Amino acid sequence: MAHDGQNSVDQALLGDIRSLTQMALPEVEALLDAALATLRAAVMIAGKVSATALEQHQFAAHSVAWLATYTESLRQMQAWADRLHKAGQFGQMEALLLQIGFGEYLCQVYGGIPMSQGEIARLQDMGVKAPAPGEAAATLMEQGNTTAARSQLVTLMRDNHGRATFGTTGLDEELEMIRDQFRRFADEKVVPHAHGWHLRDELIPMQVIDDLAEMGVFGLTIPEEFGGFGLSKASMVVVSEELSRGYIGVGSLATRSEIAAELILCGGTEAQKAHWLPKLASAEILPTAVFTEPNTGSDLGSLRTRAVKAGDDWSVTGNKTWITHAARTHVMTLLARTDPDSTDYRGLSMFLAQKQPGTVDVPFPTPGMTGGEIEVLGYRGMKEYELAFDGFHVAGENLLGGVEGQGFKQLMQTFESARIQTAARAVGVAQSALETGMRYATDRKQFGKALIEFPRVSGKLAMMAVEIMIARQLTYYSAWQKDHGKRCDLEAGMAKLLGARVAWACADNALQIHGGNGFALEYQISRILCDARILNIFEGAAEIQAQVIARRLLD
Repeated sequence: MAHDGQNSVDQALLGDIRSLTQMALPEVEALLDAALATLRAAVMIAGKVSATALEQHQFAAHSVAWLATYTESLRQMQAWADRLHKAGQFGQMEALLLQIGFGEYLCQVYGGIPMSQGEIARLQDMGVKAPAPGEAAATLMEQGNTTAARSQLVTLMRDNHGRATFGTTGLDEELEMIRDQFRRFADEKVVPHAHGWHLRDELIPMQVIDDLAEMGVFGLTIPEEFGGFGLSKASMVVVSEELSRGYIGVGSLATRSEIAAELILCGGTEAQKAHWLPKLASAEILPTAVFTEPNTGSDLGSLRTRAVKAGDDWSVTGNKTWITHAARTHVMTLLARTDPDSTDYRGLSMFLAQKQPGTVDVPFPTPGMTGGEIEVLGYRGMKEYELAFDGFHVAGENLLGGVEGQGFKQLMQTFESARIQTAARAVGVAQSALETGMRYATDRKQFGKALIEFPRVSGKLAMMAVEIMIARQLTYYSAWQKDHGKRCDLEAGMAKLLGARVAWACADNALQIHGGNGFALEYQISRILCDARILNIFEGAAEIQAQVIARRLLD
């Protein structure tokens, strides 16, 4: 057995690392097949999934979801490496990322995948008795993620500190040009101010929104015929990633526009498309998403806010909570119950409800609507609110699609794009944590040398880079699927699930590198940690996301 300090082991692996990883993949896929077969046997009754049985076997189901996420992640890392090799771009750094990533994730597949800090998904939880790993998998597990490999990777990262991602992403030239443009914007206009905005709990200045509007951020994926750029979801991912690296609040500004545009494109009338989409694309109007209610959380089917006919128009009464950027916006994508006799999602309708933007002193000036701010740990740049509606007026022509009872279905059509974008935001936050931690570890001296010289510190940085690249490739793949007209709710859910965990791990480890200083509000990593925490909650909490993935795998 090789020792960690023997670089020769790692160098020997580099020559045929893609072959080793390719040979190891079928073993993971076979484990997933076995786990799925066992889960199906436990929860399928008369050919259908039993909700009661699925809840009874929830831990096993969520474990399978995580195993499936790891399997797809390794597939996409392999595909990434093969593309780079074909293009002559598969260098030493990329080989180490692949080697360490496979080595670590294979160890976790066989030993236990962390679903959260205190929950480990093990094969026995899935009813799988795994055979001994094959030769390729065993080699990677033993020799892939070593101290020497991690140290070697960090040395290369230090030599390439100016590179955007610490490893070639595999994107085309146009997307990399977009990345460079928004990376420069984030570094110049966002990073120097983000921590101050956070500490003062301020709204992101309108000048930043105006600058982003001029750069086309709010109309990035809206078709050209409606005033947008008509670019790919992949471009949206790159933009979201880089802006979120600067500050998650700025990276999230376009999320509501993305959701609103997707709702209108998928479910709106031609008149609604012609009216609303150009205004969204130019940021003439800013939207907010008004879905969640107190005591409902992810259970959107049980919403109680109601909309009743008032002549040709509608009157809305009820309460909403966790509404991001609510005060400053012009229109709400508002989900309400229009069938008073319904008790589930079938009675819900979606509205494009107009409102007046507020001010600091009067945040909600529109009649029939009041609200109050929810103070939060992080994700502060747009602020969170709870809203109350009492006879709030919505014009009749603003019922999305002009048909009642389609709200839940219309909302479901947006989840792929929303979760892809959230995964991209998570990658951006994780990258911010890595870069912040690396700067501190390079500059901070202890016991006569920089922190980065200590293996436990450099090892943390190496694993951040590895997991960021894994989450990044999974996110890019989900965007590619969307851009090619393929169903990608499964891939988008996996990207969001993994990306959120990676962002939190990176932020936590970067704060640990800072030591006591990381706990001081003056250091940026304290904000990054708070911002990272929300990613496991919004756009589908990790537990809900795992449930959705498991349910989809059983289809």
